[in-house]
Amino acid sequence: MQILRASDYKTMPWKNGMGSTTEIAIHPANAKLDDFVWRVSMAQIASDGPFSLFADIDRTLLVLEGNGIDLRVTGCPPVRIDRETIHSFPGDQPTSATLVDGEILDLNVMSRRNSASHDVKRIKLAQHRHFTVSTQTILMVETGELEIVGPTAAPLLGERDAILVDETTPSLTLNGPATAGVIAIQLW
Repeated sequence: MQILRASDYKTMPWKNGMGSTTEIAIHPANAKLDDFVWRVSMAQIASDGPFSLFADIDRTLLVLEGNGIDLRVTGCPPVRIDRETIHSFPGDQPTSATLVDGEILDLNVMSRRNSASHDVKRIKLAQHRHFTVSTQTILMVETGELEIVGPTAAPLLGERDAILVDETTPSLTLNGPATAGVIAIQLW
């Protein structure tokens, strides 16, 4: 189990230079934007505009803060991504976004096609307390605080903190208020 603290995340320019991204985790650890197998990051989107292109990358996007964006991906119908939506799309197609009503903070999960895959879900503690791990997984606290109970003790996680676990940790118990929200990112 690896603890990922929001205070330790790295912030860097977007690939297209039009904003900044905060990297939560990347594999392999020393990878760059053109050779990662998978990457999880957050970005503050303050204006309408194009997304960076990533060859052979599949992306999933969700909104953490703000009212959402209207996403246009070449070859796909337009979609509104808001606080209830999780949307996947090819990262190598020209993509642009229009803010719905003010800036947003998004979570962006990317995996290299033919090398890795990912799945992203929101979990509300009111409905789930036990989480079974079958593959490499990042659990990020979206709202509230969370205690993770598993084979080894984990410290209290605050908002935007995360843990990285793999199949050697078969089961976790998520303790926190019923209003707490967690984002589960499974990577294989």
